[in-house]
Amino acid sequence: MGQKAPRRRGARRAALLAATMTASLAVGCTAHHGGTVDDGRGRNQSPTQSPTESPSGGGTVAPAAGPLLAVKIDNVPAARPQTGLDSADIVYAEQVEGGLSRLMAVFATKLPKSVGPVRSARVSDLELLRQFDDPTLAFSGAQHKLLPLIAKAPLRSASPDEAASAYYRGVDKSAPHNLYLHPDKLLSSAPGAAALTTGFRYGAAPAGGKATASRTVRYPAARFTFTWSGPQHRWLVTEDGTPTVTTAGKRLAPATAVIQYVKIQKSAYHDVLGNNTPYTVTVGSGKADVLRDGRTYSVDWKRPTATDGTEFTTSDGTPVNFAKGQVWVVFAKA
Repeated sequence: MGQKAPRRRGARRAALLAATMTASLAVGCTAHHGGTVDDGRGRNQSPTQSPTESPSGGGTVAPAAGPLLAVKIDNVPAARPQTGLDSADIVYAEQVEGGLSRLMAVFATKLPKSVGPVRSARVSDLELLRQFDDPTLAFSGAQHKLLPLIAKAPLRSASPDEAASAYYRGVDKSAPHNLYLHPDKLLSSAPGAAALTTGFRYGAAPAGGKATASRTVRYPAARFTFTWSGPQHRWLVTEDGTPTVTTAGKRLAPATAVIQYVKIQKSAYHDVLGNNTPYTVTVGSGKADVLRDGRTYSVDWKRPTATDGTEFTTSDGTPVNFAKGQVWVVFAKA
């Protein structure tokens, strides 16, 4: 995506979040549906940005029209198939309680008619979202001790308690796996690729790499497999041994998959079954594997501060480009 333009964040909110995030390394989140967050804030204007290359191709795009949308997506087998994931620009996968996984879908260039099932937020999400300019976060609830952090974070909170008209219950799955979102009830239009202030770059592949037919990432109770499809020129996603498709039957197939090795720390909190809530640390540096064009590239990643995007480079410091199209980032334990 190139370099990010300076951002205009609320200094007070950013300072409050920075102060509380240090303590939150020992704070987790359990699945809780309820509670009210009243942040009392309107949406900030996005900073002026230079035109930049679109991750989906088509040359340059105009500056962002507003904040992007991030949605927490349920990812246990009972929640699948999900709706709207194929429209996301980025899908982040993180480990949660019991070794299971949860997704965060990020929408900037396209808003689907519906997204879900929507589930609860985690404290790690706040650090991950600091790289975006005043994003809207759609989630179904959070552990009570996390709600004050969400209220202070530089984002627009959009839970069902705050935006009830944007949500509905589906009939194809049982609760709590049937809560869905109408994105156009939260954003009037997609802000555009310039809202993706991730540090990601798109373009020609780097030299080298290792030919790869398939790659699997394992959590204690979940696994992701990316299988290269030459005809589609995409990585076909399989989760827990089952092909990942949307409710319309479309196979999920990102152009780039990133396995980013990070610290996954224990928090001081647990879910109702006593499982610890992991904290995924996305600020710092480490190793990653970038999968594109049927090859794996072993690279370094760096994100100096929470307000920075993540840079991926070769061993000599050369920036690594992603293939144009959807990106999946799976956070794996270093």
